Amino acid sequence: MDKQRQKEMKKELSETAKKADKDLNIILISMAIPLILFIFYGNAIMGFCKDLSVNIWLRFIPLMLIQFGLAGLGCVIIMLHRKEHFRDYGLVKPRSVQSAVMSAVVCIPALIFMLVNNEIDSYLPLQGCLLTREFLSCTFPVNALGYALTILVWGFFEGFNYVVISKKINERYPGGRKHINYGAIVCGVLCILIHGMIGFDLYTLFEALTTFILIYGMLMIKEKTGNAWGCILIFILFWNAI
Repeated sequence: MDKQRQKEMKKELSETAKKADKDLNIILISMAIPLILFIFYGNAIMGFCKDLSVNIWLRFIPLMLIQFGLAGLGCVIIMLHRKEHFRDYGLVKPRSVQSAVMSAVVCIPALIFMLVNNEIDSYLPLQGCLLTREFLSCTFPVNALGYALTILVWGFFEGFNYVVISKKINERYPGGRKHINYGAIVCGVLCILIHGMIGFDLYTLFEALTTFILIYGMLMIKEKTGNAWGCILIFILFWNAI
Protein backbone atom coordinates (compact mmCIF):
# COMPACT_ATOMS: atom_id res chain seq x y z
CA MET A 1 0.00 0.00 0.00
CA ASP A 2 1.52 3.35 -0.99
CA LYS A 3 1.95 6.26 1.39
CA GLN A 4 -0.75 8.32 -0.31
CA ARG A 5 -3.33 5.60 0.30
CA GLN A 6 -2.26 5.32 3.94
CA LYS A 7 -2.68 9.06 4.38
CA GLU A 8 -6.15 8.89 2.83
CA MET A 9 -7.18 6.08 5.18
CA LYS A 10 -5.90 7.99 8.21
CA LYS A 11 -7.78 11.08 7.10
CA GLU A 12 -10.95 9.07 6.55
CA LEU A 13 -10.57 7.43 9.96
CA SER A 14 -10.03 10.80 11.56
CA GLU A 15 -13.18 12.22 9.97
CA THR A 16 -15.18 9.17 11.08
CA ALA A 17 -13.85 9.55 14.62
CA LYS A 18 -14.75 13.24 14.68
CA LYS A 19 -18.31 12.53 13.54
CA ALA A 20 -18.65 9.73 16.10
CA ASP A 21 -17.40 12.07 18.83
CA LYS A 22 -20.10 14.63 18.00
CA ASP A 23 -22.74 11.90 17.84
CA LEU A 24 -21.75 10.57 21.27
CA ASN A 25 -22.01 14.07 22.70
CA ILE A 26 -25.54 14.37 21.32
CA ILE A 27 -26.50 11.05 22.89
CA LEU A 28 -24.95 12.00 26.24
CA ILE A 29 -26.76 15.35 26.34
CA SER A 30 -30.09 13.78 25.40
CA MET A 31 -29.62 11.19 28.15
CA ALA A 32 -28.43 13.71 30.76
CA ILE A 33 -31.49 15.96 30.60
CA PRO A 34 -34.14 13.34 31.56
CA LEU A 35 -31.69 11.69 33.97
CA ILE A 36 -31.15 14.93 35.89
CA LEU A 37 -34.90 15.57 35.82
CA PHE A 38 -35.57 12.13 37.27
CA ILE A 39 -32.87 12.49 39.95
CA PHE A 40 -34.50 15.64 41.32
CA TYR A 41 -38.16 14.84 40.69
CA GLY A 42 -38.18 11.05 40.47
CA ASN A 43 -40.24 10.43 43.60
CA ALA A 44 -42.89 12.95 42.56
CA ILE A 45 -43.00 11.57 39.02
CA MET A 46 -43.35 7.97 40.21
CA GLY A 47 -45.96 8.96 42.76
CA PHE A 48 -48.00 10.67 40.04
CA CYS A 49 -47.65 7.70 37.68
CA LYS A 50 -48.95 5.33 40.38
CA ASP A 51 -52.01 7.46 41.15
CA LEU A 52 -54.88 5.37 39.80
CA SER A 53 -57.27 8.33 40.04
CA VAL A 54 -55.43 10.00 37.15
CA ASN A 55 -56.08 8.99 33.53
CA ILE A 56 -53.60 6.32 32.46
CA TRP A 57 -52.43 8.30 29.42
CA LEU A 58 -51.64 11.36 31.55
CA ARG A 59 -49.47 9.11 33.72
CA PHE A 60 -47.91 7.17 30.86
CA ILE A 61 -46.82 10.03 28.59
CA PRO A 62 -44.34 11.74 30.98
CA LEU A 63 -42.87 8.36 31.89
CA MET A 64 -42.56 7.45 28.21
CA LEU A 65 -40.88 10.77 27.37
CA ILE A 66 -38.31 10.31 30.13
CA GLN A 67 -37.54 6.77 29.00
CA PHE A 68 -37.31 7.83 25.34
CA GLY A 69 -34.96 10.65 26.32
CA LEU A 70 -32.73 8.18 28.14
CA ALA A 71 -32.76 5.58 25.38
CA GLY A 72 -33.89 6.62 21.95
CA LEU A 73 -33.98 10.37 21.40
CA GLY A 74 -30.23 10.79 20.87
CA CYS A 75 -30.17 7.91 18.38
CA VAL A 76 -33.05 9.36 16.39
CA ILE A 77 -31.41 12.81 16.31
CA ILE A 78 -28.09 11.56 14.96
CA MET A 79 -29.77 9.25 12.45
CA LEU A 80 -31.77 12.15 11.06
CA HIS A 81 -28.73 14.43 11.10
CA ARG A 82 -26.45 11.87 9.42
CA LYS A 83 -29.22 10.59 7.15
CA GLU A 84 -28.59 7.09 8.41
CA HIS A 85 -30.96 4.14 8.31
CA PHE A 86 -31.80 1.34 10.75
CA ARG A 87 -30.09 -1.09 8.39
CA ASP A 88 -26.82 0.81 8.94
CA TYR A 89 -26.93 -0.52 12.50
CA GLY A 90 -27.67 -4.13 11.67
CA LEU A 91 -31.46 -4.18 11.52
CA VAL A 92 -31.49 -6.31 8.40
CA LYS A 93 -32.91 -9.70 7.37
CA PRO A 94 -29.70 -11.68 6.67
CA ARG A 95 -28.60 -13.82 9.66
CA SER A 96 -31.47 -12.58 11.83
CA VAL A 97 -32.28 -16.12 13.02
CA GLN A 98 -28.65 -16.75 13.94
CA SER A 99 -28.54 -13.44 15.79
CA ALA A 100 -31.72 -14.28 17.73
CA VAL A 101 -30.58 -17.79 18.70
CA MET A 102 -27.12 -16.70 19.77
CA SER A 103 -28.57 -13.79 21.76
CA ALA A 104 -30.87 -16.22 23.57
CA VAL A 105 -27.78 -18.11 24.72
CA VAL A 106 -26.25 -15.05 26.42
CA CYS A 107 -29.48 -14.67 28.42
CA ILE A 108 -28.85 -18.01 30.16
CA PRO A 109 -26.58 -16.70 32.97
CA ALA A 110 -29.14 -14.01 33.88
CA LEU A 111 -31.94 -16.59 33.73
CA ILE A 112 -30.03 -18.97 36.01
CA PHE A 113 -29.38 -16.11 38.43
CA MET A 114 -33.09 -15.34 38.64
CA LEU A 115 -33.99 -19.02 39.06
CA VAL A 116 -31.49 -19.46 41.89
CA ASN A 117 -32.92 -16.40 43.65
CA ASN A 118 -36.56 -17.47 43.09
CA GLU A 119 -37.32 -14.30 41.14
CA ILE A 120 -39.39 -15.93 38.41
CA ASP A 121 -43.13 -15.90 39.09
CA SER A 122 -44.55 -15.39 35.63
CA TYR A 123 -43.61 -14.44 32.08
CA LEU A 124 -44.91 -11.48 30.13
CA PRO A 125 -42.81 -9.29 27.83
CA LEU A 126 -42.13 -5.95 29.56
CA GLN A 127 -44.28 -6.74 32.57
CA GLY A 128 -41.60 -5.09 34.69
CA CYS A 129 -42.52 -1.69 33.24
CA LEU A 130 -44.77 0.28 35.57
CA LEU A 131 -47.99 0.48 33.54
CA THR A 132 -47.84 -2.65 31.37
CA ARG A 133 -50.36 -4.75 33.28
CA GLU A 134 -52.63 -1.78 33.84
CA PHE A 135 -52.71 -1.12 30.11
CA LEU A 136 -53.45 -4.77 29.36
CA SER A 137 -56.42 -4.64 31.73
CA CYS A 138 -57.95 -1.80 29.68
CA THR A 139 -60.31 -2.30 26.77
CA PHE A 140 -59.36 -2.19 23.09
CA PRO A 141 -57.80 -0.10 21.54
CA VAL A 142 -56.25 1.43 24.69
CA ASN A 143 -54.67 -1.89 25.70
CA ALA A 144 -53.19 -2.53 22.26
CA LEU A 145 -51.83 0.99 21.77
CA GLY A 146 -50.42 1.26 25.29
CA TYR A 147 -48.69 -2.11 25.05
CA ALA A 148 -47.35 -1.33 21.57
CA LEU A 149 -45.83 1.97 22.77
CA THR A 150 -44.30 0.19 25.77
CA ILE A 151 -42.70 -2.38 23.47
CA LEU A 152 -41.45 0.38 21.17
CA VAL A 153 -39.93 2.63 23.84
CA TRP A 154 -38.85 0.22 26.58
CA GLY A 155 -38.12 -2.67 24.23
CA PHE A 156 -37.04 -1.64 20.74
CA PHE A 157 -35.37 1.67 21.47
CA GLU A 158 -33.60 0.57 24.65
CA GLY A 159 -32.00 -2.33 22.82
CA PHE A 160 -31.27 -0.20 19.76
CA ASN A 161 -29.73 2.51 21.94
CA TYR A 162 -26.96 0.15 23.08
CA VAL A 163 -26.29 -0.87 19.47
CA VAL A 164 -25.85 2.75 18.40
CA ILE A 165 -23.70 3.74 21.38
CA SER A 166 -21.45 0.72 20.91
CA LYS A 167 -21.00 1.45 17.20
CA LYS A 168 -20.20 5.11 17.81
CA ILE A 169 -17.67 4.30 20.56
CA ASN A 170 -15.89 1.84 18.29
CA GLU A 171 -15.79 4.45 15.53
CA ARG A 172 -14.45 7.04 17.94
CA TYR A 173 -11.87 4.71 19.48
CA PRO A 174 -11.01 2.15 16.79
CA GLY A 175 -8.52 -0.64 17.23
CA GLY A 176 -10.18 -3.08 19.59
CA ARG A 177 -8.99 -6.67 19.52
CA LYS A 178 -10.99 -9.63 18.21
CA HIS A 179 -12.66 -10.49 21.54
CA ILE A 180 -12.29 -7.07 23.17
CA ASN A 181 -14.88 -4.59 22.00
CA TYR A 182 -14.62 -1.15 23.59
CA GLY A 183 -18.17 -0.18 22.72
CA ALA A 184 -19.62 -3.38 24.18
CA ILE A 185 -17.57 -2.97 27.37
CA VAL A 186 -18.77 0.61 27.91
CA CYS A 187 -22.39 -0.36 27.21
CA GLY A 188 -22.18 -3.25 29.68
CA VAL A 189 -20.87 -0.95 32.41
CA LEU A 190 -23.40 1.74 31.47
CA CYS A 191 -26.30 -0.69 31.83
CA ILE A 192 -25.07 -1.75 35.28
CA LEU A 193 -24.80 1.87 36.44
CA ILE A 194 -28.15 3.01 35.00
CA HIS A 195 -30.02 0.15 36.67
CA GLY A 196 -28.28 0.69 40.01
CA MET A 197 -26.46 -2.64 40.23
CA ILE A 198 -23.82 -1.15 42.50
CA GLY A 199 -22.65 -2.88 45.67
CA PHE A 200 -20.25 -5.41 47.11
CA ASP A 201 -22.65 -8.06 48.38
CA LEU A 202 -22.74 -11.35 46.46
CA TYR A 203 -26.24 -10.78 45.11
CA THR A 204 -25.40 -7.41 43.54
CA LEU A 205 -22.05 -8.62 42.21
CA PHE A 206 -23.59 -11.65 40.47
CA GLU A 207 -26.49 -9.55 39.18
CA ALA A 208 -24.03 -7.07 37.68
CA LEU A 209 -21.91 -9.87 36.23
CA THR A 210 -24.82 -11.59 34.48
CA THR A 211 -26.05 -8.24 33.17
CA PHE A 212 -22.61 -7.44 31.79
CA ILE A 213 -22.45 -10.84 30.10
CA LEU A 214 -25.87 -10.17 28.57
CA ILE A 215 -25.04 -6.73 27.16
CA TYR A 216 -21.47 -7.51 26.11
CA GLY A 217 -22.54 -10.83 24.61
CA MET A 218 -25.41 -9.45 22.54
CA LEU A 219 -23.24 -6.67 21.12
CA MET A 220 -20.45 -9.08 20.25
CA ILE A 221 -23.02 -11.26 18.49
CA LYS A 222 -24.13 -8.21 16.54
CA GLU A 223 -20.51 -7.65 15.51
CA LYS A 224 -20.09 -11.29 14.49
CA THR A 225 -23.33 -11.65 12.55
CA GLY A 226 -23.78 -8.09 11.33
CA ASN A 227 -27.36 -8.39 12.57
CA ALA A 228 -28.74 -6.45 15.56
CA TRP A 229 -32.18 -8.04 15.87
CA GLY A 230 -30.96 -10.26 18.69
CA CYS A 231 -30.22 -7.14 20.76
CA ILE A 232 -33.73 -5.83 20.15
CA LEU A 233 -35.40 -9.15 20.96
CA ILE A 234 -33.55 -9.41 24.28
CA PHE A 235 -35.11 -6.16 25.45
CA ILE A 236 -38.55 -7.03 24.12
CA LEU A 237 -38.78 -10.69 25.15
CA PHE A 238 -36.38 -11.10 28.09
CA TRP A 239 -35.51 -7.84 29.84
CA ASN A 240 -38.33 -6.88 32.25
CA ALA A 241 -40.29 -9.96 31.11
CA ILE A 242 -39.69 -12.26 34.09
